Amino acid sequence: MPPFIILAAAGIGLYAGYKLLSKLVEQARTPSRADVERRRRETAAAMGNPKDLGELEWDEKSGAYKPRQRQG
Repeated sequence: MPPFIILAAAGIGLYAGYKLLSKLVEQARTPSRADVERRRRETAAAMGNPKDLGELEWDEKSGAYKPRQRQG
């Protein structure tokens, strides 16, 4: 009977270790939210998406539209 108890305890320990190891591997393979957001911003910047400048107004001196200066 004692060898069976030792074998059962070893099996339970190995199973618990396997579950812990698989959980740690899955966490290491899944990127964090911060990484996902950083990659999304870098991709958008690399694609040349236009930046929102807000409301534009015509500048007579330069002959181009420029962002409206905020009062205050």
